[in-house]
Formats: sequence, C-alpha cells, structure tokens
Amino acid sequence: MIATMDNSPLPANSVSIIVPTLNEEENIAPLVSQITACAVPFREILFIDDGSADGTREKIRALEGAHPIRLIEQDGSDLGLAGAIMSGARAAQGVILLVMDADLSHPPDRIEDLLAPLLTGTADLVVGSRYIDGGSTPGWPIWRRIVSRAGAALAYPLTGLHDSMCGFFAIGRGRLLELAPQTSGFKIVFETMVRARGTLRVREIPIVFRERVRGKSKMSFNIALRFFFRWMRAMFQHLVRGPHHHEERVRPTIGNVSNEARSFRESK
Repeated sequence: MIATMDNSPLPANSVSIIVPTLNEEENIAPLVSQITACAVPFREILFIDDGSADGTREKIRALEGAHPIRLIEQDGSDLGLAGAIMSGARAAQGVILLVMDADLSHPPDRIEDLLAPLLTGTADLVVGSRYIDGGSTPGWPIWRRIVSRAGAALAYPLTGLHDSMCGFFAIGRGRLLELAPQTSGFKIVFETMVRARGTLRVREIPIVFRERVRGKSKMSFNIALRFFFRWMRAMFQHLVRGPHHHEERVRPTIGNVSNEARSFRESK
C-alpha cells in the first residue's frame, strides 16, 4: 500500500509522469499542453528518449524552463519500451508513477481517474482499459481490433485484466521496481501482473484509445514476437504452479472512479 507514515493520502505532487519517446517531435508540445490543462498536480514529466532522429529532444528542452520536465537520453540501448519505462522509474523523484504514450492516443483527461485510487490508498495499480464498458478504439481497422483483443484475451488467464496490453497505467514506484526490475519488451503491465502473482489491488477504468494523428507507430513484428514468447513462457509457469494460484488472485475492480476522483479533488 502507498501511504505516508500516518497512513494519510499522499499529496498529488508525489506523481512522476513517464513518457517514452522515439521521433515524436510533433506531439511533444500538444501532449504537455493537454497534461497541464488537466490541472492535476504532479512533480515532473520524465521524457525517456530512445535515440530520436528528429527534433524531439529539442522540443523537450525548449519546454523545460516553463514546466517541471526532465529529459533522459537513452542512446544505444536495446531495452525496448518497457526497458525505457524502467529507466524512467529508476530516475523518477515521485512516489507514484503514471505512464503514458507520447502520441496522444492515451487521453490526458483520464489522468486524474488513474491517480485517484493510488493517492487515496485504495489500489496498487490502475490500468486504462479499452475493453471494458465505456472503453473503445475508434478508427481501428478490423484486423487490428482482432489482433489486439486476441492478445488481451490470451493474457487474461494470467493477469485477470481485460486489457493488460494497454500502456496507460499508474503504480507505486517501489512496487514497479520490486516486481519488474529487469523487464524488457513491449507490454509492461502484463509483465508486472504476471510477476505480482495476484498480490496487487488493481482497478481498471475505461478509456477511449484514439489512433495517432502524427508520426509512425512503434509496433513491429519483432516486438510482437518478443511479447508472444514472453506470454508463452508465463503461461507455462502458470500451469506448472497450478490452479490454486489463480483462485487466490486479487481480482481487478472494474468501473468508473469519477466519485473517487471527485473526493480527491475536494481534499486538495
């Protein structure tokens, strides 16, 4: 559980927002603008850049004077998206981490709902879900919907999450470093849930995942193949451990947390 010494809720400025980037020059300024427009207090925005060849880093540096922004340059590494997130987690100054994509596909107006259960101590992990009531993926072609939903369905027996493949989530920094210190690959929520073995209190909230307007998707066949083999290994380990581990799993809570977020706003 995330709490202060007297078990009171944590202040909102305990939050570090982690944003991995790769050639996102056109999206940096709009993303920062939308995050700050939410009026949700945070300690810092950490951009973890993995060797961008465009003006991404220059755009980030240009905003450092006006906002609590830090740039971490990760050149020559081959850790993947999850590895970049873990680099940000190790460097973060906040107690709570919120992770989101740089391409504006994750809605910044849902940041408060992701943070509220952690800040009030009622959850250990909050995940934005495209596949519960209220969630959606407008504009996706049918093949992408099938592939994404199939991957989420295959992961469900291991995670209990309807959308463990989404990269929009919030978690305590200490828990993430404890559970996934060597994580590499693409789907860090999946990795974290498998390693947690049902010990996390999890909430899922619905999000509308919008296709990027600018830039190129980072998904590739190699990344998808790496996730597939990681999933196969995790499934084998799950079967070896036996069904009792599944029965003891702390089931995620599904639903809108607007009331909890409202209570948090009133307490600020």
